[in-house]
Amino acid sequence: MQAPPISTTARASQEAAADERETPQPRDSAAGPRIPWWIWALAGALFISYAALSLRRHDMLLSHSFDLGIFEQAVRSYAEGHLPVSEVKGPDFPVLGDHFSPVLALIAPLYLLHPSTDTLLVVHAALIASSVFPLALWARRTLGTAAAAVIGLCYGLSWGIASAVGFDFHEVAFAVPLLAFSLTALANDRLHAAAYWALPLLLVKEDLGITVAVIGLLIARRGDRRLGIVTAVCGVVGTLLAMTVILPAFNPSGSYGYLIWLDGPGGGDGGLPAMLHKLTIGLITPVQKITTLVLLLAPTLFLALRSPLLLVAVPTVLWRFASSYELHWGTGYHYSLVLMPIVFAAFVDALVRRRSAHGGVRRYLAASAAVTALLLPQFPLWQLVQPATWRTDPRVEVADSLMERIPEGATVQASTHLVPHLVSRTSVSLYGWPDSRPYPEWIMVDTWVPDHLRWPQSAAEEQFKLRSALKKGYRTVADREGFVLLNRPGSAPKP
Repeated sequence: MQAPPISTTARASQEAAADERETPQPRDSAAGPRIPWWIWALAGALFISYAALSLRRHDMLLSHSFDLGIFEQAVRSYAEGHLPVSEVKGPDFPVLGDHFSPVLALIAPLYLLHPSTDTLLVVHAALIASSVFPLALWARRTLGTAAAAVIGLCYGLSWGIASAVGFDFHEVAFAVPLLAFSLTALANDRLHAAAYWALPLLLVKEDLGITVAVIGLLIARRGDRRLGIVTAVCGVVGTLLAMTVILPAFNPSGSYGYLIWLDGPGGGDGGLPAMLHKLTIGLITPVQKITTLVLLLAPTLFLALRSPLLLVAVPTVLWRFASSYELHWGTGYHYSLVLMPIVFAAFVDALVRRRSAHGGVRRYLAASAAVTALLLPQFPLWQLVQPATWRTDPRVEVADSLMERIPEGATVQASTHLVPHLVSRTSVSLYGWPDSRPYPEWIMVDTWVPDHLRWPQSAAEEQFKLRSALKKGYRTVADREGFVLLNRPGSAPKP
């Protein structure tokens, strides 16, 4: 007698069950034992890719004073045993008055061992790569090894992560594994673990307290009302304290400076009609905002919309789209980094919920892989396979040799792409930035920077200031391949 046909869903469930019998399953926890070798390999390959891209871009003089130079100066301050300051922001500017990110102090011991920008970039890569563990383990336990591999790879190569890796270091990298572990625990009803992983977000950045609050509400919704409400209250209170007490106390202006982005262009509030527009139609216009939303959900084939975990992304999306700063609306820089673990956790949750539906999860996974592959060439990780990435411009050697002539401990103003190369051994600020320390001992400028990379001043302004410096008594130490090195009388170069 012929056996009845097995449905696709049943077959997938049997394969997943067989796989679980063959391989010991880890607990779905922060420190689950016996992580399969291939998850280690995947996370390791992603780490190497992230670190290679970041370090290579830095070596090519493509890193930035804002924000890499600022973060390194903050970490260097912690390593030297005092509260963080940044010369890039202004003379002895207290970084805790800019953003509330005391989590940066965790990098200080590593920076003491290796005082270099490379330390921050490698830590950044490691933090992001580590977030693949909870997502892949959860997917493996519930959907099978093949599904977990696809989800881990699509997550690791997602455009939000690629954009962040291609733009130096940012403190929100600490939030990525915290969110991945917290949401994995939440979806598996380990509610205390979800709260414990979420609460440290309060030390990563001031706005993430609202994200913590949403996680708290989801904890309450899943059954532990007391824990959920306490977590939510901690999140809200943490953000309010940071924005209204701590940041204003440290900021020289006595206020939290970034609320200006919630005003209209030019800083005016525009009254109630303007605010209503900003919080309604303004959240989806211009079309760039819709494009970003579509790209956020596209790797999940919009299936993430079926999971309540996606609600955790709402605070970040709202403040970005309510902002008047155009860069917040798009897909560049690091602004979508914290959204990627949320979106993919929602994807896994939705797939688990749909596991018994007709057709299973394979079509969604195949489509997710296809979308990821189509988007990959548009974002920075694709640079790893471009020959130009691995060719060294002779100008880089010139820049390195000229920067070596600046003595340790000197005060310097430098072009934005040179600043990160000087942070570890000098007191460096940004050339052309109005708040930079005046009359430094050294000035180093790259005059050949293309216009689209030139910041914060135009080529004409730069030339005018260089001529003014010469009139004030600076002398030209070197002028090679577009790099101009000036020093003030009495500031001798290194031999």
